[in-house]
Amino acid sequence: MIPSKEDRAARALDYFHQGYNCSQSVFAAFADVCGLTEETALKLSSPLGAGIGRMREVCGAFCGMSMLAGSLYGNSSPETGEKEKIFSLVQSLAASFKQEFGTLYCRELLGLSPESLAAETARPGERTAAYYASRPCERYIAFCARCAAELEAKARRHENTQPPLQGNREL
Repeated sequence: MIPSKEDRAARALDYFHQGYNCSQSVFAAFADVCGLTEETALKLSSPLGAGIGRMREVCGAFCGMSMLAGSLYGNSSPETGEKEKIFSLVQSLAASFKQEFGTLYCRELLGLSPESLAAETARPGERTAAYYASRPCERYIAFCARCAAELEAKARRHENTQPPLQGNREL
C-alpha cells in the first residue's frame, strides 16, 4: 500500500523528533521511493539541514524535498531542456513554499537576528522539549513532506509503477 500524504508527513516528523535534521527528516521519509536504504538517504541529506550546513541559508526541509524532486524528475543528461524541466519544478515548489511561509531562508523562518547568526557554530542545539517548542520547523517539514508526497503520487500516475521510481520523468 502506498503511504498517504499524511503518513509521509508523520514519518518525516518522526525522524525530526528522533533528532535528525530537517533535510534528513523529509528525504528519508521517501527513501523507498528513491530506491535508497534509510541509511543512505540520511547520509545524502545530512549536510543540507539547518539551512545547508547550519549556515541558515535555504531551508533544509525544502532541500530534502528538492532532492526527492531530483530523484523523481531530475536530469541525467547535460541537455539544456532537461535541466530546464527540473529547475522549473523546483522554482514552482519554491513559489509554493514562499507563498505559504514568506521566505525560503532558514534564518528568516526562525526569526534569527544578525547577532544570533554571528554567534552560530556548526554544533546543533540540544534536542529537548524546549528546543522543539521554540522551533517552527515542524510546520516546514510537514509542508515539504506533503508536497513531496504529491510529487510521488504524480510520478506514480505517470509511470503507473511501484517503487523505486528512478530516472527522468516527463513533467
